[in-house]
Amino acid sequence: MPVITDFKVGQTASLTKKFEKNDVIQFAEISLDKNPIHLDEKYARQSLFGKPVVHGILQAGLISAVLGNKLPGPGSIYREQNLTFKKPAFIGDTLTATVEIIEIKERIGLLVLKTIVTNQDGLLLIEGIAKGLVQK
Repeated sequence: MPVITDFKVGQTASLTKKFEKNDVIQFAEISLDKNPIHLDEKYARQSLFGKPVVHGILQAGLISAVLGNKLPGPGSIYREQNLTFKKPAFIGDTLTATVEIIEIKERIGLLVLKTIVTNQDGLLLIEGIAKGLVQK
């Protein structure tokens, strides 16, 4: 399990995944979010985005994957997250979630992390701040 002294401000980690139609269908089934903006091409063509979009929370799941697997890593506790959805992701997009330690509260074992999700063109899709607990 990670301990607070293992970390430094400025430390980063990332994870990349291409989102396919099947990912969106499976997430819709699991989450019960079956909004046609995600699943129905005809409906989505008439929407603000003009084609189906990947659920925002599915995209944000990449942030969770980075936090749980890389930084701070296994055994850490994902305590808090705020998110701003800036742009949509579309089926077939390759997304990268990146977290960066921006503050360390050593006394309580808390890391404050900047979180972002970008697409294959480098466009910022999601930004936010997370807090994670590690051992003191």
